[in-house]
Amino acid sequence: MKGSYSHFVRVRGVLRHARVYPGPSGPDPLIVLPGLGCASWMYRRLARQLAQERTVWVYDHPGMGLSQGRPHVPRGIEDLTDHLAEWMNVRGMRGLPMLGHSLGGEVAIDLAARFPHLPSALILCAPTGIPENPSVVAQLARLMLDLPRERLGLLPFALSSYVRTGPLRMLRLAQNQSVHATGPLIGLVKCPALVIDGTADPVIRAWTLDLMCEQLPDGRALELPGGTHALMDSRPAEIAAATSELLRLEVGSRK
Repeated sequence: MKGSYSHFVRVRGVLRHARVYPGPSGPDPLIVLPGLGCASWMYRRLARQLAQERTVWVYDHPGMGLSQGRPHVPRGIEDLTDHLAEWMNVRGMRGLPMLGHSLGGEVAIDLAARFPHLPSALILCAPTGIPENPSVVAQLARLMLDLPRERLGLLPFALSSYVRTGPLRMLRLAQNQSVHATGPLIGLVKCPALVIDGTADPVIRAWTLDLMCEQLPDGRALELPGGTHALMDSRPAEIAAATSELLRLEVGSRK
């Protein structure tokens, strides 16, 4: 397997970044969407597992990771989705599977509902805010409960990501979760979707997975015993295996 590398492209004058993990040619590449305040470097363990079967692009949202941001951009989740759609169109990426973690899961749902030609399948890992939208205080309290359960090696990468994003941008996006109408969008998703969470994740309630799958036209749930909120780091092999299975089924249904 070739080593990963950074890819930069300007979209509307703003430099966008993605970390690319080359994989075997043939299968469609997969795009990973990080969570709130997270950066591409936090997903290297998962990306390396996924890249055993296909090329992986770990995207940095505007103002996060190595992507440029502006003082008041993004204003909310719809901004993140619009920027992602622009980036995909500039890159000529259409009809590709998307893996969204935490807030990235909300962006993936939003993208599938508003730009249905862009994703071919969704893998939603510990998606936040759907269908419940807890207060910012409640979200922070749940994250504090989760922190001691995560792998110690992830913490320096997470801290550098949060510092890069900045508290004001993170607060603005967290507050937007309470007004962003993601719930009604779930039923508009036409592509297959897999919702994954861990039993040790205090951020997501167990009933959320079942309710989401009821609302998704083609949704299924997977619960990983002992999995934490940062599933992409604590259970990368299992996430990659579940992703591969879903995408094999999705490809088979096209034939």
